[in-house]
Amino acid sequence: MRVPDTTNQSEISLMESGLGSVGGRSLRKHAFPWLDARLVAMSLSCMLFASACSTNPDQQLDAGQVADAGAASVAAYADMASAVPHAGAALYQANCASCHDNAELANAPGRDTLKRMSAGQIAHSMVQGKMIAQAAALSSEEISVVADYISEAETVGDGWIDAMMCPTERRTPNLSSAPNVAGFGFDLTNTRNLSYEQAGLAAADIADLELAWAVAFPLTVSLRGQAAVVGSTVFLPVGESDNRLFAFDISDTAEPCIQWVYQGGAALFRSSAAYGVRSDGRRVVMVSDLGANTHMVDALTGEKLWVSRFGLFDNSMGTGTPVLVEDMVIAPSSQYEITQGGYDVHLCCRSHGGVVALDAMTGDRVWEAHTMPDAEPLYDRGDGQMLWGPSGAPIWNSPAIDLERRQIYVGTGESNSPPAHESTDAILAIDLDDGSIKWMYQALADDIWIVHCAPGGAPRPGATRLNCVPDSQTVYLDFDFGASTILATTPSGRDLLIAGQKSGDVYALDPDTGDLVWRAFPGGGGMINWGMSIDDTHVYVPLNSFGLEPEEPGGPRIRTHGVYALNLENGEIDWTFATEPYCTDERRAFVPSCERSYGLNAPTTIVGDHVFAGTLDGRLYALDRRTGEVDWSYDAARSFETVNGVPGNGGTFGNNAAIAANGMIIANSGYGVWGIGPGNVMLGFRPRK
Repeated sequence: MRVPDTTNQSEISLMESGLGSVGGRSLRKHAFPWLDARLVAMSLSCMLFASACSTNPDQQLDAGQVADAGAASVAAYADMASAVPHAGAALYQANCASCHDNAELANAPGRDTLKRMSAGQIAHSMVQGKMIAQAAALSSEEISVVADYISEAETVGDGWIDAMMCPTERRTPNLSSAPNVAGFGFDLTNTRNLSYEQAGLAAADIADLELAWAVAFPLTVSLRGQAAVVGSTVFLPVGESDNRLFAFDISDTAEPCIQWVYQGGAALFRSSAAYGVRSDGRRVVMVSDLGANTHMVDALTGEKLWVSRFGLFDNSMGTGTPVLVEDMVIAPSSQYEITQGGYDVHLCCRSHGGVVALDAMTGDRVWEAHTMPDAEPLYDRGDGQMLWGPSGAPIWNSPAIDLERRQIYVGTGESNSPPAHESTDAILAIDLDDGSIKWMYQALADDIWIVHCAPGGAPRPGATRLNCVPDSQTVYLDFDFGASTILATTPSGRDLLIAGQKSGDVYALDPDTGDLVWRAFPGGGGMINWGMSIDDTHVYVPLNSFGLEPEEPGGPRIRTHGVYALNLENGEIDWTFATEPYCTDERRAFVPSCERSYGLNAPTTIVGDHVFAGTLDGRLYALDRRTGEVDWSYDAARSFETVNGVPGNGGTFGNNAAIAANGMIIANSGYGVWGIGPGNVMLGFRPRK
């Protein structure tokens, strides 16, 4: 039964004045939160009235006694209310706990991570986001109740933004120079390579870096988006913090400030930021969101130019970073049917990935590239409803652009239903002018996979089996290409397309034909998730593992976490940097799975003669790119005193780690999935003064 909120404004003011918590215990999270303010107000009113009306001086209470008595009353109520289960507890156990209490197994954010999100964020994911299928049986009231139960986030206003706004002389971005970081791969070919000159650093500076500042973002557990950088302006999307794109000025290395803020819509930003210049001379920033919309913003002012949907299906989303090339915005399209399919309420599976070209001036579609034909009904899945296919091949990564060959290169993900199309777990070359597919190279066939299905046809926790397929139809590996492809040239002058797979394999393909030139398996079972970096002689491969140990004909693969320098000519390993677990009680508070998760999920970055690499357990390294020796490291798994006054902590270096500009290394720490390390800080490092 819904009880009306009859709390008056004076009672609300009492709660806002600090009487809403006692001894660190919040009074917000109860089955009947509307009672909190009323009971506190009534208790205090009674005490004050009794004190004022008493004629006996010994019975009159001074202000301190009133406060002590009030606190005691609140504490007593807190103890009483804590014994009453929140109405959302049962809903959480029935609909959410099987995944979020088993985060590593379910590939989901853990309960501790969800607590840091706002109730609005959680509810949005169930109404318009990735959790639609999981929440399909819940009423709107139940969604609100369970979101309120899960969230323990403290509300933070926008005062920190006002306080951080730049003074007049720093308010307008200086965009006269070429961008250091134009997109996820830094340039059109995705090299992730900066010179010392571009970074504003010298070789000797790297070993002497110190933390200059930390900026924290409220209501944030994952800093997914990598910034684009031009001059001293850092364009950073932070979807979880009220869906904002910030322009930070770092010209003063001790005191960053905000030049402008752009507010997105309801669908949270999910991609990294990209920068480019249109043919009309307008400098623009682009970012894609969970609803598969690309936003184009004026880089000077933060003014919205257009928002255009590029999704191919209702459940399409943006993950890869859009790229501006020749007045077209190239937008890769992924999808979240991979999570919906684990629930019988979802009729699986009809969507697939693709690439869409948008007109840079208007946002109108120019062409679409689909990874496969539309799905068709296949057979009764067992309840009178049809299973559909083919499906899958989402594009999670950011495209590489080959202007000479007029081609776009992307990697694809797994199949979600039979028949597994040849475009799944593959590398595609797409015509830049019309979107036709020129060639494809499939690395793994028959990889049909959706969250919750497991070998043997048995569902994982929280699912049944209507959309799961038998072992005879799938290898159940989920070995997609999450990392962006890289266009490279070997020392001998041969052009190669380099691609890293979640199997830990690295492929070198002929960009003209798609033929395999060499294949390397450096880590013995590790995973390549987000990206690699490249110089004139080597590709630097970050590897991690979440427990996968598939077999090869030659024997079991041995899992190894670390960075591998592969020779561009032949794929041979020239050096290895291996990470080791480092888990203390203090660190475990920020990276709970540090005993197991200490590999590298984030892409590597080259700055001069150094390779920067960030680990799942919150360590950032600068390695000598000739030897792999550690020249500098920093432990971000801790809390930070921030320049904007927002509580902040570091955690996992997730899908992006280090960029460089204006004599600084900038790194984002926090990736609240898989039960690893949620965090909310952008860290700025500079040479020690």
